[in-house]
Amino acid sequence: MENLSAWGNVPVTIDRRISLITLGVADLARSTAFYERLGWSRSSASQGAITFIQLKGIVLALFSRAALAEDAGVENTPVGFSGVTLAHNVSNPQEVDAVVDFAISCGATLVKKPEKVFWGGYSGYFADPDGHLWEVAHNPFAPLDEQGHLSLPER
Repeated sequence: MENLSAWGNVPVTIDRRISLITLGVADLARSTAFYERLGWSRSSASQGAITFIQLKGIVLALFSRAALAEDAGVENTPVGFSGVTLAHNVSNPQEVDAVVDFAISCGATLVKKPEKVFWGGYSGYFADPDGHLWEVAHNPFAPLDEQGHLSLPER
């Protein structure tokens, strides 16, 4: 029997995948240069405030630690914020709500209620039992492929 959410035919389970890992960094240019020295190429989807790097089946993002903490609604301290969030991207805003609600029902703590966000998408945050932050997001500018993977242009 499949459990369905209040949104209709949206399943109340979470697909076993991570779409994007965002690392909060002190100096975006320095961190971007480091990863480029590793041989990882910056995607053309990168912008002045964020670097995207396409990995195999996942995207790594580098973003200001202070800005990332502000986006999640947490303090920018080593105790209150690790500098890392895990992202689970979905196909539409209703799925964001359903996944966040499901995570809460599984014991997660709501950190930031899903809402429209400054970059044009829709997202919310929850913390796992150890306090690791997960962002659940719908990004209309980066659709998921047939396998549910986030895929960005190489250059």
